[in-house]
Amino acid sequence: MTEERLVAATLIVDDEAERSLRPKTLGEFPGQDRTKANLAIAVEAAKQRGEALDHLLLYGPPGLGKTTLANIVANEMGVSIRTTSGPAIERPGDLAAILTNLKEHDLLFIDEIHRLSRTVEEILYPAMEDFALDLVIGKGPGARSVRLAMPSFTLIGATTRYAMVSAPLRDRFGSVFRLDFYDPETLTVIVRRSASLMGVSVPDDAAFEIARRSRGTPRIANRLLRRVRDYAEVRNSGSVTLEAARAALAMLDVDDLGLDDADRSVLRCIIEKFDGGPVGLETIAAAISEESDTIMDVYEPFLLQCGFLNRTPRGRVATAAAYRHLGMEPPRKSEVQPTLWSAEDGEAPP
Repeated sequence: MTEERLVAATLIVDDEAERSLRPKTLGEFPGQDRTKANLAIAVEAAKQRGEALDHLLLYGPPGLGKTTLANIVANEMGVSIRTTSGPAIERPGDLAAILTNLKEHDLLFIDEIHRLSRTVEEILYPAMEDFALDLVIGKGPGARSVRLAMPSFTLIGATTRYAMVSAPLRDRFGSVFRLDFYDPETLTVIVRRSASLMGVSVPDDAAFEIARRSRGTPRIANRLLRRVRDYAEVRNSGSVTLEAARAALAMLDVDDLGLDDADRSVLRCIIEKFDGGPVGLETIAAAISEESDTIMDVYEPFLLQCGFLNRTPRGRVATAAAYRHLGMEPPRKSEVQPTLWSAEDGEAPP
């Protein structure tokens, strides 16, 4: 699919606008109560001891606030934060340059930490455990290993693929927190807060309408809010109402549950082309001209949460609820066709 997806994790957005809507303290951050409570205790304990906060790993679907929480922790600790990503650190020297520029108790935030190369990870292990860098100087017989001491720091890693973080790296984090999808009530609070910061008046019913179609994700809620604001300014004299919100979301092809055209394409592909499944992920990706990683990371989590999709050892299966949501009659069990399996899908037949 070549068109830009509203909910795609790689969608280019106004970074300054995104940052302006982000909470600055744990008290301003709605939802994720268990994670916030644990972080508050860890931050307060570290400040009382005058030590660096223990290393943290945050994981969960994109858009739930991992980057925001990392910046909040830095703000609560009163220290600076350096932000980078796993793919950006290509060589051990890149990581060494970043680490040697950190000051005492600073935070290093690495997004998509599961994409660090193994050679880079080897440099990170002693840095996390002993606050030291092990470097090899020279080549051949004259090469020697040098250990450089560095200030104590806190590494905060974020990932959407927890299982892809190597076990040695996972074990070096002092705390691991999973961020969950938000309920509509919490997202309504987020929408109203963002609308206030944007200078837009949004009634409760319109805020809830936006929230319940936001796929449980604050990032999407803020994007939908901006699009509703645009629609209201052009078509409704600048007034955001429930009717204006519904009309704007209908133009974006966002249905009552928050599914957009790309989500429905995945379900239709499974139902119409493969008799409801099971069908392999690579086959689905080829059928709709989409990357398999995008389907797994962006589309599937919410479809699974809605109960529209099942993962089985043989592949993906559309549920009866998916049929009904698309206005189709679910097949009887006796009508289900045998599955054609392809070795390229990497999923063994029963």
